Amino acid sequence: MSDAAPLEIPSGFRASGVKAGIKPSGSPDLAVIVADSTCSAAGAFTTNRVAAAPVRWDRAIVPSEAIRAIVINAGNANAATGAEGFENARRTAEVAAERLGCQAEHVLVASTGVIGHQLPMDRVEAGVIAAIDAATDDPSGFHAASAAILTTDSRPKVVSLRRKTETGKTIRLLGLAKGAAMIGPRMATMLGFLVTDARVQMGTLQGILSEAVEETFNCISVEGHTSTNDSVLMLSGARGELPLRGADLTLFAGMVREACESLSRMIPDDGEGATHLITVEVRGCRDRDQARQVARAVADSPLVKTAIHGADPNWGRIVSAAGYSGVMFDESELSLDLDGVPLYRDGAPVAFDAAAVSDRIKNNREVTITLTLKQGDASIRFWTCDLTAEYVRLNADYTT
Repeated sequence: MSDAAPLEIPSGFRASGVKAGIKPSGSPDLAVIVADSTCSAAGAFTTNRVAAAPVRWDRAIVPSEAIRAIVINAGNANAATGAEGFENARRTAEVAAERLGCQAEHVLVASTGVIGHQLPMDRVEAGVIAAIDAATDDPSGFHAASAAILTTDSRPKVVSLRRKTETGKTIRLLGLAKGAAMIGPRMATMLGFLVTDARVQMGTLQGILSEAVEETFNCISVEGHTSTNDSVLMLSGARGELPLRGADLTLFAGMVREACESLSRMIPDDGEGATHLITVEVRGCRDRDQARQVARAVADSPLVKTAIHGADPNWGRIVSAAGYSGVMFDESELSLDLDGVPLYRDGAPVAFDAAAVSDRIKNNREVTITLTLKQGDASIRFWTCDLTAEYVRLNADYTT
């Protein structure tokens, strides 16, 4: 979504993004999302054993009914930073809380950037104060926040929705995300933030977010590297109103799923150096976990990813990846289509026009790989991107 695109801003929320001096480039690097009153909050986090300090701070707090703000910094992950790093995460929340007149435990924090460096707390503290003072409910504040959380992303990632419920309520939902590499979420480096003016109790909100994350952010990959900082946080405002129920709650859950899918697709589509967004569809599995296991093996295969980059319909790499995924199946149960063209049926090759399939890949940014088994009704969609020389260059030079 471009800066010129209209945003639906949930009532009761403000945001901003500022230059705190964390990034050597001098680009915006600190954002806040502020609620005018306490919110229900839910979260999903990395399963990496080396979890960043802000992840550990947030995991101890959510779900919650008392959150006032989220502070996000870019340029420094505050990961693998020991006790000092955790103290810096706590101090970041404390500074925001002092400015907002609440407790430190009412502020969530998130960080992204280089691992293993302590935050420059003098700049962070000044940046937090400046960002809170600048926070606005104008769309410009949320656009500024979406830009300030980026690292190697080429563009901001924003989505907003508005729906009217059966009982006549208007619900707004806005989401921001960042991520272009170190993407292999098993949450539940990518970050996602959602705010809504729908009133949803914390336990219900956690359940809705967890289910949406499982089907979206947990179904993306750039290179399969699970970050130390992966986090998705969601705030629900509208204090004083009755919580959503029945059909209204079902509608809201669908909005969360839609927003998460939009944001999650934007991440591999903006993968470092990527020229193709690849959808891997796996059907006919015994359960979703097995479908995900097959999809992730295909999505994370460097040979599959480089073949797509080269517009090479080398289907043997795809079926081979499915075969080593760890899911038990007989070769005769497996079929493969590429952009709707049958390449492999029931364990045997199918004659196809390789030049035409290659041209189709070359001339379109989106590519769909469909693998079908014969073991059940479970299916999944998983998103990744191709692997390019530019990805190698960017990550070889990342800290030097």
